[in-house]
Amino acid sequence: MLLLLLSVAPVVATEQQLSSTHHECEYLPVKRRAQVVLTLTCRNSHYQHQIRLSSRVIVCEPTAMSEAVAMEPPIADGFLESSCGVGDSAASLDDGIVDTANESSEEESSGEREEEIGTHDKFASSTKTRENPREQTSNTQTVNAQRPNSLPVPAAGEPGLWTSQGDGEVKLRMGDSGLAAETPLTVNQMFTSAVERFGDYTALSWKEGEQQKSLNYREYYQTCRTAAKSFLKLGLQRYHGVGILGFNSAEWFISDIAAILAGGLAVGIYTTNSPDACQYVAENCKANIIVVENHKQLQKILQVEDKLPHLKAIIQYKDALKEKRPNLYTWAEFMELGRNEPDAPLDAIISSQKPTQCCTLIYTSGTTGQPKGVMLSHDNVTWTALSTSCHVRLTDATHAQEVVVSYLPLSHIAAQMVDIWVTMKVGGATYFAQPDALKGSLVNTLKEVRPTAFMGVPRVWEKMQEKMKSVGAKSSTVRRKLAAWAKDVGLQTNLTKMNQSGAAGRTPLKYQLAKKIVFKKVRKALGLDRCTKCYTGAAPITKDTLEFFLSLDIPLYELYGMSESTGPHSISASDAFRLTSCGKEIPGCKTKLHNPDEEGNGEICFWGRHVFMGYLNMVDKTEEALDAEGWLHSGDLGKHDQNGFLFITGRIKELIITAGGENIPPVPIEDAVKEAVPLISNAMLIGDKRKFLSMLLTIKCQVNAESGDPEDELTPEAVELCRKLGSNATRVSEVTGSRDRAIHTAIQEGINRVNEKAVSNAQRIQKWIILDRDFSLTGGELGPTMKLKRPVVMKMYKEQIENFYKELATPTTPDNPLPSK
Repeated sequence: MLLLLLSVAPVVATEQQLSSTHHECEYLPVKRRAQVVLTLTCRNSHYQHQIRLSSRVIVCEPTAMSEAVAMEPPIADGFLESSCGVGDSAASLDDGIVDTANESSEEESSGEREEEIGTHDKFASSTKTRENPREQTSNTQTVNAQRPNSLPVPAAGEPGLWTSQGDGEVKLRMGDSGLAAETPLTVNQMFTSAVERFGDYTALSWKEGEQQKSLNYREYYQTCRTAAKSFLKLGLQRYHGVGILGFNSAEWFISDIAAILAGGLAVGIYTTNSPDACQYVAENCKANIIVVENHKQLQKILQVEDKLPHLKAIIQYKDALKEKRPNLYTWAEFMELGRNEPDAPLDAIISSQKPTQCCTLIYTSGTTGQPKGVMLSHDNVTWTALSTSCHVRLTDATHAQEVVVSYLPLSHIAAQMVDIWVTMKVGGATYFAQPDALKGSLVNTLKEVRPTAFMGVPRVWEKMQEKMKSVGAKSSTVRRKLAAWAKDVGLQTNLTKMNQSGAAGRTPLKYQLAKKIVFKKVRKALGLDRCTKCYTGAAPITKDTLEFFLSLDIPLYELYGMSESTGPHSISASDAFRLTSCGKEIPGCKTKLHNPDEEGNGEICFWGRHVFMGYLNMVDKTEEALDAEGWLHSGDLGKHDQNGFLFITGRIKELIITAGGENIPPVPIEDAVKEAVPLISNAMLIGDKRKFLSMLLTIKCQVNAESGDPEDELTPEAVELCRKLGSNATRVSEVTGSRDRAIHTAIQEGINRVNEKAVSNAQRIQKWIILDRDFSLTGGELGPTMKLKRPVVMKMYKEQIENFYKELATPTTPDNPLPSK
């Protein structure tokens, strides 16, 4: 991914070069000499450092009143330099299980996986390593080495690269040049800089009934200060949590930033959490205050209030209170508490804050155990916002204001980074969607706001794709033929552009025509007519969906990262993307592939100022995540192509290791099945420690708009597909349990096509079954970002899975070559 240049020579830029760059270039650090870096980072030093570039003088922002330690990663081969680029057959159908074996396989995978402990070692011991790693044609090489031991505990009084204490400090992984050497900032410093530059520009906007309301940056900051003073009056203690439980809103943003300004820790809580899950998070972060959206969320906290010894107050920011209770406040009452409070106590806290200290906690979803509190420092947040905005070429509000729509869960780092921090860095405007955004109203908001950048998890893009296909299927023959022609032109033209890495070339006349009569209309219907940057992340997306949107002249740029990397680590760009790749590192970050196999697949490891401080009160988990050299081990498997693009090939914890010892990443096979059989909504591969692979399948169905529960009725697209296959089914229940031979035959044929491409017999799907209902967030099979929760599914469908592997006599026939057991 993108790495740091180790040169310490100064850079000279011309006036013309500077004026042609984007907003961040005015603040980009020149490549400073080592001694300059040391000068800039003296404790308690205020400075106004001037660097003369040709005829212009760049004035750097002052450092925080803290010591920033320059920290380079250990030298190793395999890094990519980075800079701010401104620039077959059905047998038994008993119980709905379909046996698809063409031949027996001695290799297989196992039943349910319990706690995933020691997966790094497990992977290392079962992966074939190379004595001489293959050199790649780009300046990226994989690193074949044993993982270093965990980081040593730093000496007393000396900050190390990690801490598990909420009040601790860390060394920053600073570089000598480029963005990695940029002056560390606190959240307050970044915010006040935004106020100075974009004070009168709209910062937040939302609807109250039919009325549109907004706050500009100056009002936004002052409101956050007032809320911070209110928190202090309510007794918020230093490094104690402020939990926020509700849908995206201005109050959510204000509570988050106010908690940080007041010296507390901002803590988002998933709105889908149970009362017990809320209690765990609130207790773990020693929450003094919890901010809830409405009565429904309030009830969760009241149920566990007596188990929260640190809790001092609860604030409800939407709807009227249904009952008055001590220490329960409306938003208006809460804001009034700090309105006339003196500024001095707050200012003293703000001035004492350091970029090296914790400001935010992001709690993991807890799929394999209790959630972990990911500690992010001020520098994690502010530096990642800078690097990301530079990498994706966002523009300053003074040139053209960026506009985003906030609707993804703010308890997740992806939404916080996009909606709050990156947008603030460039003076962008954040518009809030309605709470029912993911139940159907999102498109309406998009058409009203017309964002310039939009982030969607794969399920959002898949739903759009399904809806457009459903509408298209009802169009006239002429319209369908026109759409098919335009999509073919769009896909081929954009694939050519992609392979040329965005290089300018003659645009085909037929593409210009297709854009005028089809693509522009599609974008307008989706509310994306101004959107030049459409992103997807947080979960894997299928190649089919990527190609669908690319054919409509809407390239989806994949991004990759994790909570522990403050969100993004690599992002695709318009002039640097490949289908199914998540691009290249953001500036100032580095990647290495640990313990790669013969095909170059290794564990993806991160280095950069975006790497988290540690897990709150979890020394052992922190030591598992960070090795002795300070690299963050992601647990994801990946490889680079010859041009340095990163491809995610699996996850170590999800890796299926068959009875024969073969490592099989499930996602590529699952995606291939969904692509081969468009009727399939979700697919989950089974086989860890078993003799063959099997698969759980769900069918595309309607979702209840209120509850989010999957229903029995098929989607219009699924009904249309059934008709084409010779089936009259309109419900899932008409398809499951071998009730519809046409559908089962079609699924089997699709799986046969996937099996034909398998690299070994062990990777062939031998049996499958259609489940009675689709996976969902409410059902527990999917997480908040729509990721498949495999351990949960394994437990929920244990009986069906065990039926795959019962030692039943199976007759051998020409149509069923699986030998009797």
